[in-house]
Amino acid sequence: MIAVTGATGQLGRLVIDALLKSTPAGEIIAVVRSPEKARDLTALGIDVRQGDYTQPETLLSALNGVTKVLLISSNQLGERESQHKAVIAAAKEAGVKLLAYTSLLHADTTPMGLGKEHLATERALIASGVPYAILRNGWYTENYAASIAPAMAHGAFIGAAQEGKIASASRQDYAEAAAAVLTHENAAGKIYELAGDSAYTLAEFTREIARQSGRDIHYINLPEAEFVGALKEAGLPDALAEMLGDSDASAAKGALFDDSHTLSQLVGRSSTPWQEVIKAFINQQ
Repeated sequence: MIAVTGATGQLGRLVIDALLKSTPAGEIIAVVRSPEKARDLTALGIDVRQGDYTQPETLLSALNGVTKVLLISSNQLGERESQHKAVIAAAKEAGVKLLAYTSLLHADTTPMGLGKEHLATERALIASGVPYAILRNGWYTENYAASIAPAMAHGAFIGAAQEGKIASASRQDYAEAAAAVLTHENAAGKIYELAGDSAYTLAEFTREIARQSGRDIHYINLPEAEFVGALKEAGLPDALAEMLGDSDASAAKGALFDDSHTLSQLVGRSSTPWQEVIKAFINQQ
């Protein structure tokens, strides 16, 4: 039995879809905070179980009888370490044979503030004695593509990444990588640095948006503090704005670049070109 936590989230649902290509629905468990939001998964024959990172007592029953688990990292910044440790403890008590965790690219060396909770989780997982696989995911191309609409509206794409190269991949790519690790027999003890096959600067990303949309759009690089301020003015919560500012500033230092091609090797195909993700988002406008 393979369990996926956070299964109703954007990544979780894609992992479920990827698993279904090679794994019978009856062998997949979707661990979700709100089962009523997963009726479509139940309809597919997937065992939906309630499991909340903030309610450790729900996690052991959710992982009962499970062989492999994908722990998708929590989206609650500042709370992740304790929440992830609760899942690790439940997995250990349940006798799980492999726990795969979605971490951050180069978590052990990254200058990104996001790395702290991820690295703490990695260390807790390794120390637990539970057989592990660590999926150090790079940036989702969708993270930047989400700014295409405002860029088209205002003729500017803002950021703070300077000329930093960003080797992002699509959320689908990372989902397929996770499914591959969960279905491989030799994943235990491995750390995977996962990133896209090609890299770009935000200026190049912006030029591609302009080319595909036929709009006059320019990249404006801002100091980190000004970028964070602009995001807050646009209505983003303070913590999210500060995280994005820190991430861009870290990208300027190379934090989002990797050329190992581990992701494409794992999924058996090239990563989704970032230009294709831009195209999909423009077509949605």
